[in-house]
Amino acid sequence: MSDPNSLESVMAQLAETPLTGKQRRARTIARLAAVQALYQMELAGEGVETVIDEFTRHRFDADIEGQMLAEADEAYFAEILRGVVTGQAAIDAAVKDRLASNWRLERLDATLRALLRCGAWELRERKDTPREVVIDEYVELAKAFFDEAEAKFVNAALDGVARDARG
Repeated sequence: MSDPNSLESVMAQLAETPLTGKQRRARTIARLAAVQALYQMELAGEGVETVIDEFTRHRFDADIEGQMLAEADEAYFAEILRGVVTGQAAIDAAVKDRLASNWRLERLDATLRALLRCGAWELRERKDTPREVVIDEYVELAKAFFDEAEAKFVNAALDGVARDARG
């Protein structure tokens, strides 16, 4: 079995998700990249435009860890990142409202925080994307990075955010 945090295992997990076409696949890759970019920004303290430029120039359509990435929706990737950074206070508040009373967002793993922030942003701001699609995509990403328990946690938290944001 491959390392659960390797690009190979993430791509294998995503390949199991039925995709409905090139655009859906490009959005999936954009979501994966957005989670990775937010993680990188948090750990390295890099700014959003620097990270967007790095991914656009060096990571998309490139061989990473021996794995070729499919074409990403680079505009959507940038929209997610800019949206999360711009609206982080409101996004974090929306996610915190769905955590158990004794949990703080800061206690969560950085990758888990990135997953929840990206998913919450999409649920709050991109109402043109069905809630089921958004939740399913981020749950599948969570399964690629974590065990089933964390995937269920992401599902429950994002479902709550969706109910709050979309009624």
